[in-house]
Amino acid sequence: MELSFRLLDRGFKVTFLNTDYNHERVVSAMKGKGSNQIRMASIPDGFGPEESRSDLGRLTESIAAVMPKPLENLIMEEKNKFTCFIADTNMPWAFAIAKKMAIRTAAFFPSAAGLLALFFNIPKLIENGIIDENGGDVSTESRGESSELLAPSWNCFHDELARKAVFQTCFKTAEEFAEEIVICNSFEELEKPIFELYSPRIKPIGPLLATLRSEAASISSFWSQERACITWLDNQLPKSVIYVAFGSFTVINHKQFHELALGLELTGRPFLWVVRPGFTEGTVDEDAYPLNFKERVLGRGHMCLSSLGLILETNSLTRITSVTFGRLVLGLVPDENGVIRREQIIAKVEELLGDEDIKSRSLALKGMAHKSVKEGGSSFENLNSFVDAMRGD
Repeated sequence: MELSFRLLDRGFKVTFLNTDYNHERVVSAMKGKGSNQIRMASIPDGFGPEESRSDLGRLTESIAAVMPKPLENLIMEEKNKFTCFIADTNMPWAFAIAKKMAIRTAAFFPSAAGLLALFFNIPKLIENGIIDENGGDVSTESRGESSELLAPSWNCFHDELARKAVFQTCFKTAEEFAEEIVICNSFEELEKPIFELYSPRIKPIGPLLATLRSEAASISSFWSQERACITWLDNQLPKSVIYVAFGSFTVINHKQFHELALGLELTGRPFLWVVRPGFTEGTVDEDAYPLNFKERVLGRGHMCLSSLGLILETNSLTRITSVTFGRLVLGLVPDENGVIRREQIIAKVEELLGDEDIKSRSLALKGMAHKSVKEGGSSFENLNSFVDAMRGD
């Protein structure tokens, strides 16, 4: 959505195409917020309105099977209106449809460029015996020097179908985008070695943050925002709050949910925890929390039952990787039952918050990020050159 606003600012008329399910959530979140400049459209994903989309394997397969034909019909109906077609890299099948109709195409990758580089090198990873042809693990011995970078559970999916389906999408991403321009939600200063290696194929145009724009900041989320947390935050000391949020596909079991809650409680620090609908197996209600948890953290902890944004793109609870590519900063090791215990959570929070180098580096990167999207900045100029290419200038 933020990319759509950037394109609007540069004179494009934008049609934002989504699944029917996500479309309803986006439209609901956007009501009364002056977003009628963007035309919203949707097509089915093959699931019923009430079906859970937490099974990523089934969802990925359904999308690839069901969505191509409705997409083709939509483009055919309005072919002459489209100057270019931009699709998420998770939809590699979509590009052949647009190209068949002679529409300029480009891919959008919403995550870090380092992950995109990993996708591009999937064939090499298979050839070198680091992963198998379905994205599964191979023996640790054959990994050699790569073993530290790609730990045994390099993917986050415990379900075989989900792992295979998502891996095949990643594999197709690598194949489909061999000749595509890929715009990436990152900035040059953050991942310079990656962009130097893949320039000009990958263009960083981020960070695409609503907070770096003005009026439209509150309409980029699928869920309506909870405003009570702002009042709560205003009553906390500056730089004192732990902010906890996970990616859109993260689902954890109740045992891990309890350990995370208790770990946050036992830090003794104020925390703001975004608990997305569907974050745990089953529903997130009062019974999901440890007994009397909310009473014990009253005033110090605030749980938001909506999406305020995305802080960590992580569908795994196993590690946080530093800005220095490939260096492991905080390793969280699950126990024999696959659960990360509260003691580790406490220790790693204290380690993270007590590291002055991490704090100073974060502030420096914040400044670089702001500079990159301002006029004359690297991302600002990259987006302008991308727009020129899509117009055919």
